[in-house]
Amino acid sequence: MAQALPGDVPTVHDLIGIGFGPSNVAMALALSEHRTRAGERESLTAHFFEQQPRFGWHRGMLIDDATMQVSFLKDLVTLRNPASRFSFLCYLKSRGRLIDFINHKNLFPLRAEFHDYLEWAADQVDDMVSYGHEVVGVTPVTHDGAVRYLDVTVRSAQGLAVHRTRNLVLGTGLRPRMPEGVDRGERVWHTCELLTKAETLDPGEATRFIVVGAGQSAAENVAYLHRHFPGAEVCAVFSRYGYSPADDSGFANRIFDPEAVDTYYSAPEPVKRRLMEYHANTNYSVVDIDLIDQLYRQSYQEKVLGTPRLRFLNVSRLTRVTETPDTVHTTVTSLATGEETPLDADAVVFATGYEPADPLPLLGPLAAHCLRDAEGRVRVERDYRVTTDPELRCGIYLQGGTEHTHGITSSLLSNTAIRVGDILDSLLDRTLKEAADEAGTVSDGIGPGR
Repeated sequence: MAQALPGDVPTVHDLIGIGFGPSNVAMALALSEHRTRAGERESLTAHFFEQQPRFGWHRGMLIDDATMQVSFLKDLVTLRNPASRFSFLCYLKSRGRLIDFINHKNLFPLRAEFHDYLEWAADQVDDMVSYGHEVVGVTPVTHDGAVRYLDVTVRSAQGLAVHRTRNLVLGTGLRPRMPEGVDRGERVWHTCELLTKAETLDPGEATRFIVVGAGQSAAENVAYLHRHFPGAEVCAVFSRYGYSPADDSGFANRIFDPEAVDTYYSAPEPVKRRLMEYHANTNYSVVDIDLIDQLYRQSYQEKVLGTPRLRFLNVSRLTRVTETPDTVHTTVTSLATGEETPLDADAVVFATGYEPADPLPLLGPLAAHCLRDAEGRVRVERDYRVTTDPELRCGIYLQGGTEHTHGITSSLLSNTAIRVGDILDSLLDRTLKEAADEAGTVSDGIGPGR
């Protein structure tokens, strides 16, 4: 692709994407399909930069028997274009497993299989992405008193290069969340690195693991460690009385429907808060009922046989974590009685979730053009554009970090296909208006903050 060294004048792209996780892969697929329909002359020029050396999505959590919590029909394209050649069904056909999957009679593929689908999809548009490229800065380019272009500085093994664009789409993903005062280490892990870290331990020598958290990942980690370290005790620590089942009933699942985004976006702030409270149990700190039953059966069986290795420390929290080269010293404190229980472990796994990366620091001086709401959160338009002042004529689109404006699907796969379609429609509309403006048929500005 065309690029320039700092100081040179680069080719102008219609869109540059930062990050190439599932959301921006879906964006690239939508752009590719538009190119096929519209032809090269009317298509948008776009390129994506990903700092990883290849595509990867939560690789440390690809436990061999873990399944998706979302239907395969909510892949990267189907809800937007059921006839897409990039669908999960087309992937299965290419792998020779379509009939086998149908006979399986299951809407929820293995997580490892879905990851293979995502890699397959990313490979279909690999001409639009540069791996091993880290975006290190974004600089506004001003003309006639307005910011009309953005210069994106990218670092790779070849050094620095500058790429100019009219629009940005940020898909930088989520960041692992650790408790305050606790740092990750060789024996203190976040669940995102479970498989990588677990491979460093000898299954025959490990004696105890501690898993902190009450959600799906926590329960999966407990089951995995119990299975792969047959001589080790696995302690689950959580503040609840027990694991809570996820509400995946039909009516509750409507919170993930595309129409629910419109309802949430237009709702008053108090209603938004209530909706999140009502339906948090569809996604947050909940576990599939089958896995809950599996762990309970295993625990009961061990009690009957007198070989307990599963231990559930409920209504409790970890109050001390001290890592040494050979072990982790911890203290578990009962929230009910205050009783403290010292426990040494080979490793502690924190299944404490994720948080969206703040996009504004990466934007540098551009962040001053981005508007915030009364609570200091970034304001976002319905088409996922950051609301900006009139001086900024470029669009900054967010793929994630919009839960406060667009609802619970902000960082989930459920609405990804629809979301990228909304962004593409917005880009096409803005491109037409900009072309008309440049031709002199539109007299006023079209800044995204208007």
